[in-house]
Amino acid sequence: MSEFAIEISNVSKHFGGIKALTDISLNVKKASIHALIGENGAGKSTLMKILSGIYIKDSGIIKVNGEEVHFTTPKSSQNKGIGIIHQELALSPDLSVAENIFLDDLGDGKQTINWKSINERAAAALQSLGFDISPKTRLGNLSVAYQQMVEIAKALTKNVNILILDEPTAVLAAPEIDILFENLKKLQSKGVTIIYISHRLEELFRISNAITVIKDGKTVTELDPNNSTEDNIIRHMVGRELESLYPPKNEPQNKDMLRIVNLNRGKMVRNINFNVRQGEIVGLAGLVGAGRTEVARCIFGIDKFSEGEIYKNEQLIKVTSVLSAINAGIGLVPESRKEQGAVLNLSIMENITMATLKKYSKFGVINYQAEKEAGEKMQQLLQIKLGKLKDSLSSLSGGNQQKVVLAKWLSTDCDFIILDEPTRGVDVGAKAEIYRIISDLAKLGYGLLVISSELVELIGLCNRLYVMSEGTITGELSAQEMTEENIMKLAIPKREAV
Repeated sequence: MSEFAIEISNVSKHFGGIKALTDISLNVKKASIHALIGENGAGKSTLMKILSGIYIKDSGIIKVNGEEVHFTTPKSSQNKGIGIIHQELALSPDLSVAENIFLDDLGDGKQTINWKSINERAAAALQSLGFDISPKTRLGNLSVAYQQMVEIAKALTKNVNILILDEPTAVLAAPEIDILFENLKKLQSKGVTIIYISHRLEELFRISNAITVIKDGKTVTELDPNNSTEDNIIRHMVGRELESLYPPKNEPQNKDMLRIVNLNRGKMVRNINFNVRQGEIVGLAGLVGAGRTEVARCIFGIDKFSEGEIYKNEQLIKVTSVLSAINAGIGLVPESRKEQGAVLNLSIMENITMATLKKYSKFGVINYQAEKEAGEKMQQLLQIKLGKLKDSLSSLSGGNQQKVVLAKWLSTDCDFIILDEPTRGVDVGAKAEIYRIISDLAKLGYGLLVISSELVELIGLCNRLYVMSEGTITGELSAQEMTEENIMKLAIPKREAV
């Protein structure tokens, strides 16, 4: 009997002339949590899609619990007890939470649906994860983080003995991650084998029993987390030392770029007051559901606020729509890049210039040469790695897609940019590049508001930060005061003694 749940030997996969995987090998012990890490484009997702039957390997051998397998469909993989949670959620926003969890099992083989049973089973699955989400809630009404927990609950309702998680914590804050890890440990104790993909290096040391690094579609090395460091992993991933992930902090000017006074909108935005100076990077921290994204949406004119004032360059501005915010020089790189920040099927150039087409058109006719020159300028400025500007945005890695979304706003005349989860789903090499870009913008005098669930990111990048809890700002921390402990003390809701 094999000691391995998964044995992958010399597996290759090509897409036309592109080699996604070349003779890759991976052995995952039974009832272990095995981390898989590599830069975007390294081949992690391709390998997992082969394991889950979405792609068919070109060559090589795959064994599950000692038995050689040939997966040709997702069903054939599921029949061997393999479940996968993709980075991109596979859910239906117009259906209820319960319907999403049991979408392929609503009738239980019968012609009628027992909604009482379905809702009770869904509620139990969610409560087992420590999340109090009503099973009758429309999924689209939930935040991205809570949708992620529904996806995890959906996977756990299956009889899986091998669970693959691709970036499961990308939009989760620390307490939610703690709950997830607690449940993964429970599953491991029950004999479930877990393959865990993440760009958050600190998580690998908390959760994994082994770490495999892959690069350019090949296995680089397997590491013991007990005898490794983040620097060691980064060196194997990117092939070089990253001297410092975070650039030196810029000294901001003594002039407010943006000032928010008594901003209110329902329960999620209550009496918000803060300022961002010219050349300053200010962080906005808080748990999932604290109201951070809601504040950003109000500032950018997506949601109308009921009370409050917004001052830009010390002048009161009227923000009644997205267009009015853009005209005031405000840009937003949203939390959900692929749904809200970009159009994947359009070209890279079209995504860069979509907010500034008036600059490159006359009487409704676009000057394509001028548009191309603008795209090339942004490509060089942000060092966007691409084939051709006319290629679709979907051809780029997550980090380069994020650069394109940022380029869109830099093409406008905005000088204040809100970045909501700017490094979500990008690898450590791309993170360092994005941090450099943010720092360079601050040096040029931009004002930047960074919303992130990664506390280490906020501490390393920001001059100051504000912490939110239950729709209000609970504190402000200087660079010297910023620690994970201090942030969490302000982020956790205070409960009155009974």
